[in-house]
Amino acid sequence: MKIITTPDARLREKSERVFQIDDEVLQTIADMRKLSLDWEKQHPYELSAAMAAPQMGVNKRIIIIRDDMEDKKNATFTALINPEIIKAEGKIKTDYEGCLSVPSIYGMVPRATKVRVKAKLEDGTEVRIKATDELARTLLHEIDHLDGILFIDHIKDKENAFYKMNEKGDLEPVKDYEKEIKNNQSLWS
Repeated sequence: MKIITTPDARLREKSERVFQIDDEVLQTIADMRKLSLDWEKQHPYELSAAMAAPQMGVNKRIIIIRDDMEDKKNATFTALINPEIIKAEGKIKTDYEGCLSVPSIYGMVPRATKVRVKAKLEDGTEVRIKATDELARTLLHEIDHLDGILFIDHIKDKENAFYKMNEKGDLEPVKDYEKEIKNNQSLWS
């Protein structure tokens, strides 16, 4: 298994509901956790906050969310099966987002600051989550993946909206976004 990246068409497909939490689903979740942490090891300045099953080519409505987004040493994730947004509300805040499947590019993405989500855990327990700020942003980002939407799709004003990480781990503005888009046209297809 590997993390797929743009322009892989599977990233643009709508994912299928999970009707039974069986060994295949549990293995998918285990693979997602492993791939997420493997990616993180290769990116010393970044934290793998979450991942969606379509990012490894599995067309199922499954996401994983890191339990502690502040501590890279805490490498545990909670899996959410068939997550649904019940309500997104609050102020719209524009902030940085990146994606395991959109390599090297970061963008300023507007998102609601509060979200309510319902889902099932690995053991089949139904949960309802009220999230704010960074957790809300992460849930919205990952649930978008399940509908074939990437964070770059939310960026309307492309001027001064894209960034790349330098060798020190700092984000620097992409000076010529039109050139960057041309070089990475597949991102926006």
